[in-house]
Amino acid sequence: MRSVYILLLSVMLVCFGCQWRLSSSDDKQETRVTVERYDRIESLYLKTGDYAALQQMNTVYPQQTRTLIEDVLRIGQVNDPEISVKFLGFFQDSVLQTLIASAEQQYANMDDIDRELTDAFGRLSEMIPGLEIPQVYAQIGSLDQSVIVGHGTLGISLDKYLGKDYPLYLREDFGYSERQRRVMTRENIVPDCIGFFLLSLYPLPGDHEPTQLERDMHMGKVQWVVNKAMDKAFFNTLYTRNVGHYMRQHPDVTVDEMLRNNYFISSPDVRDELTPSKHE
Repeated sequence: MRSVYILLLSVMLVCFGCQWRLSSSDDKQETRVTVERYDRIESLYLKTGDYAALQQMNTVYPQQTRTLIEDVLRIGQVNDPEISVKFLGFFQDSVLQTLIASAEQQYANMDDIDRELTDAFGRLSEMIPGLEIPQVYAQIGSLDQSVIVGHGTLGISLDKYLGKDYPLYLREDFGYSERQRRVMTRENIVPDCIGFFLLSLYPLPGDHEPTQLERDMHMGKVQWVVNKAMDKAFFNTLYTRNVGHYMRQHPDVTVDEMLRNNYFISSPDVRDELTPSKHE
C-alpha cells in the first residue's frame, strides 16, 4: 500500500493542469480537467496593483501572461520593462473594470465547467487515441478572443461568456448582433473549448484555397465530433447531419481519419444532399 501511495503522489505532482484518480476497479485512470484560475490572480493585480500578484502571473503562469499581453491584448512585449505599467493602465478603462467585476461574480465557482470538460475530454480521448489534453485556464481579456489555444494550453476568456443579455453586450457601440450574443453564454464554454482545440489540431488542408463547401464541411466535421464529446446534439446543422450519415455508412473510418481528410466531401451520399436549394 505504501508503494502505491507514493506512486500516486508522484503522478499528482507531475501533472500540473490535471488531477488523476483511480477507478473503483483500480485498472484504469481517468483524467480530471480543472480550469486553472489565472483570472483571479490577473484580477487581483488589475484592481489593486498588487506586485505579488504580478510576480505570480510571471512565474507561475509565464506562457499565459505572454499570450495575454502579446497575442490577446497586443499591448507590447512581455519583456518590456514598462509592460506592467501598460498592462495596469490598459485595464483602468471603466468598461474593462466592469467586465472584471462581472466575471468574478458569475464565475466565482466553475465546478460545473470542470465536470463538463472532464467528461468531454474523456470521450474525445476515447475517439482519438493518444490525444494530449491541454492545460485549461481562465482569463479576462478585452472582448476580443473567446478561446485561445497554443503551446499546450487552452485559455477561456470569461469576458466573452457573460450571457446573451449582459448589458455591455447590448450596447450599440459594441456592435454585437443577436446571433453573436446567443453564443456568449456559460453553456457555450465547453463546446467552444473542444471545437477550437480540434481546429488547432485539424486545420483545413493548406495545399489549396478551400472552397466555401470545404470550409462548411470541415466545420461540420468538427462540430459533429464536439457533439460526440458532449454526448448531445449541441450543434444541429445540415453539415453535422451529413457527417453523421457518412460515419454511420463508413464505420471503418476513424474520427482522426475523418478530420484529417476531405475525401468524403465528394462522396454521393453527402454531395447530393448539399445542393444550394437545401442549404440551411
